[in-house]
Amino acid sequence: MSVLEELQGKIGQEIGVSDWVECPQERISKFADVTEDHQFIHIDAEKAKMFTPFGGTIAHGFLTLSLLSRFGETGLPAIPGAKMGMNYGLDKVRFLSPVPCGAKVRGRFTLSSAQEKNPGQILLSYSVTAEIEGGEKPAMVAEWLMLIFV
Repeated sequence: MSVLEELQGKIGQEIGVSDWVECPQERISKFADVTEDHQFIHIDAEKAKMFTPFGGTIAHGFLTLSLLSRFGETGLPAIPGAKMGMNYGLDKVRFLSPVPCGAKVRGRFTLSSAQEKNPGQILLSYSVTAEIEGGEKPAMVAEWLMLIFV
């Protein structure tokens, strides 16, 4: 059975769950500096407590999105024969719940599709849910595309 056939046999299955990743204020503030997004809901705990329903600062939605690579490192199984993988993009992203400062998030992966893009290249689509530890709703859902070279 080829790698592609093996992957296609897993379509629709949950294939991995990452480790938890903490989002302390230091990480949120550094992300604000890198992206130049210094909105008070991310960096000013007093203002965020006073003027938002969140009770304090929250992580940027794009910070949660950027953690997909980290989630993939600990949550996705190795693909036999893969020489390398590349981020190919996203088909859909929705931010459903804010991630409070200090909360932990993790990724839950379901394989949505696997198709040959070119000889030796397999395009994978994962449905990813970013869960908040103890949260009722996920922080984010996304369709993440990865190009695997075999």
